[in-house]
Amino acid sequence: MQEAIILLALLGAMSGGEALHLILLPATGNVAENSPPGTSVHKFSVKLSASLSPVIPGFPQIINSNPLTDAFRVNCLSGTHFEIVTTGKEQLDFETGPNIFDLQIYVKDDVGVTDLQVLTVQVTDVNEPPQFQGNLAEGLHLYLVEGANPGFIYQVEAFDPEDTSRNIPLSYFLISPSKNFRMSANGTLFSTTELDFEAGHRSFHLIVEVRDSGGLKASTELQVNIVNLNDEAPRFTSPTRVYTILEELSPGTIVANITAEDPDNEGFPSHLLYSITTVSKYFMINQLTGTIQVAQRIDRDAGELRQNPTISLEVLVKDRPYGGQENRIQITFIVEDVNDNPATCQKFTFSIMVPERTAKGTSLLDLNKFCFDDDSEAPNNRFNFTMPSGVGSGSRFLQDPAGSGKIVLIGDLDYETPRNLAAGNKYTVIIQVQDAAPPYYKNNIYVYILTSPENEFPLIFDRPSYVFDVSERRPARTRVGQVRATDKDLPQSSLVYSISSGGASLQYPNVFWINPKTGELQLVTKVDYETTPIYILRIQATNNEDTSSVTVTVNIVEENDEKPICTPNSYFLALPVDLKVGTNIQNFKLTCTDLDSSPRSFRYSIGPGNVNNHFTFSPNAGSNVTRLLLTSRFDYAGGLDKIWDYKLLVYVTDDNLLSDRKKAEALVETGTVTLNIKVIPHPTTIITTTPRPRVTYQVLRKNVYSPSAWYVPFVITLGSILLLGLLVYLVVLLAKAIHRHCPCKTGKNKEPLTKKGETKTAKTDVVVETLQMNTVFDGEAIDPVTGEIYEFNSKTGARKWKDPLTQMPKWKESSPQGAAPRRVTAGEGMGSLRSANQEEDELSGKAWAEDAGLGSRNEGGKPGTPKNRNPAFMNRASPKPHPGK
Repeated sequence: MQEAIILLALLGAMSGGEALHLILLPATGNVAENSPPGTSVHKFSVKLSASLSPVIPGFPQIINSNPLTDAFRVNCLSGTHFEIVTTGKEQLDFETGPNIFDLQIYVKDDVGVTDLQVLTVQVTDVNEPPQFQGNLAEGLHLYLVEGANPGFIYQVEAFDPEDTSRNIPLSYFLISPSKNFRMSANGTLFSTTELDFEAGHRSFHLIVEVRDSGGLKASTELQVNIVNLNDEAPRFTSPTRVYTILEELSPGTIVANITAEDPDNEGFPSHLLYSITTVSKYFMINQLTGTIQVAQRIDRDAGELRQNPTISLEVLVKDRPYGGQENRIQITFIVEDVNDNPATCQKFTFSIMVPERTAKGTSLLDLNKFCFDDDSEAPNNRFNFTMPSGVGSGSRFLQDPAGSGKIVLIGDLDYETPRNLAAGNKYTVIIQVQDAAPPYYKNNIYVYILTSPENEFPLIFDRPSYVFDVSERRPARTRVGQVRATDKDLPQSSLVYSISSGGASLQYPNVFWINPKTGELQLVTKVDYETTPIYILRIQATNNEDTSSVTVTVNIVEENDEKPICTPNSYFLALPVDLKVGTNIQNFKLTCTDLDSSPRSFRYSIGPGNVNNHFTFSPNAGSNVTRLLLTSRFDYAGGLDKIWDYKLLVYVTDDNLLSDRKKAEALVETGTVTLNIKVIPHPTTIITTTPRPRVTYQVLRKNVYSPSAWYVPFVITLGSILLLGLLVYLVVLLAKAIHRHCPCKTGKNKEPLTKKGETKTAKTDVVVETLQMNTVFDGEAIDPVTGEIYEFNSKTGARKWKDPLTQMPKWKESSPQGAAPRRVTAGEGMGSLRSANQEEDELSGKAWAEDAGLGSRNEGGKPGTPKNRNPAFMNRASPKPHPGK
């Protein structure tokens, strides 16, 4: 600071002439603490320099202060007179702030002459009143919850600026006395009563005063606001508790308006919420307005309302959705009945069947049993009936008494009366059922009365009995005759015909069939005079009311419809080529029968197959027994005959007793017999051995394969292949093992199987399995080798030797070219044997079991004997030779 003053002084001296001076400075000034802004502290003036240059505007000014402060400024009084005043920017407080300020005042004129002086300002102490701090100094708003218990509210605090140590107590007072509040000397504010916002105690204005020991005082305002709590339940203001409404109001119709108010409304937004706590399907309430509306149809005549027409509801009002205060009220709706249901009936169409002989005055229908009105109260549920109407009903039907709905017969309903027939025996009665109260609803009722006929006449056939004839040759569905029954009752009902008894045979339970509608009698199958010549039937006719029966006799007309039947019907014969003419071939005979012809009526003829007419029957007519004869010798050597096997078709006709004229008109039946004849040529060799009997196996196989079981053959085939592969593999292993352990001998060590010039005879064991079969043998033949007779089955080929006691004497065969018979070894001459037996082998289905050694040859090419043959077995299996052999 001193350096700055020296610098300014030097600048003034250098300016020349007389210097610029601040008059009355330096100096000391005093100012009271807490002085308001603009308070004068010290006045001074400026002596201009010799040049009389004016002070630059804005000067003099306080360029520095110690301590720094903005509490002072320079105020210009004139061009050369100035004063220091307070600014009010800083509070001058003797007790808390600086007491002395050094202000450096600097002045400068237009030519640059300056001066600098110091003003010392001393703050003087002033006795100040107490002060309230903060918001309390400007007034304070306090909030007190309503209903709070009396007691402490707020602690008022003030301070004395002069008492920096705060040791001197201050005194507090309420300037405006109140019965609801009091204040203690130390500044504590209390409530003396319980305050209720709804009672009008909403806010209180209090003035608090504080005093110090010197009597100085200060005051402030307290605004005590009572806080409104939601502690009051809403109150209903609508006075009505019982409402009367009509049924069938439209949904949405307002039937009640419930209002309420909230005592806590002031200070809170009023949003009362209404609801119905009782379960009700008929009403709904607007939760904001409290209006009750119809939710759905209210029917006084149905459900619980028919017995009790009152509906009780509990309405709840709340001032908040959740929590808060609520109140309840009970309201009742009484539903009144209106005539909204017309008189109705369970059905409006009635159909009545009335017997034609019903007496007059009979009650036919009581409509009161079917009609009703759903309205619950009188007169809405009452109704009546109008007079009946309808074409043709006035003279036949009446409502008695009038309006009662009881329909009574007053006319005649005879079904056969022409007047009633003209009306079709059908009548229509129209009656209206009508409400007894406005708006007089009505409905039409239609009563259809039908006359039911009664059974007055019996059901009878047009004949007391029937007799019909039918030929036994007529096929099934042939018309036999027709029966007819009638009933004079009207209307004519349909008749049903049936066979109640009779008409059965041994083969068929029903030989006849009758058309159930027309009564036409037909054959179900062919009839047989020889079995049943007469049928007696009992035919029944019914029309759901009556039943009547009649006897029908059916005579079977005999016809020649049976074919002759001969035994045997098929046969196999064998004869030698040189059989004598006229010989009965193998003693064969036919025995024929005919159910509808005499035994003398048979005539025998041979059809195709009898080449060169070698065969005939004797007798050929007039007998039911005939024999087959050879009529001419065979000539194979001359070339006349070439067929060795004959198949003859024999015709047996039952027209032997008819004349030629009657044969053309009469019915003739023909039976057939099939004969297979084999001509045996001369044998070329004599075989010493007797062939073994053949064993015929007949295996019946049935294919039970199902296409869906395709995997079965696949699995079987695959398993067979795998098994075969395994078997081959094992055979290979076995061969290798034998080769390793048993080496073969060289050719030098081999010995010839037979000596030179000798023939080794090998025996062959033949095992023949004999299976006893229950076979029917229908033919006989002669073995060309042994000459013995054997029986055979023409279908299966099975054969057996015939009992030697019943065989014919053997015929001798001369050797060709006069050569004597000779014994040959086994196997010799087998070519001719096989050619001779070729047809037999084909006929028997190749059922012979050939010997294993037949036809084998030795090393020299000569026939050899069968190997390993067991003579004992051969003797047991072969039939006994003829005594002549």
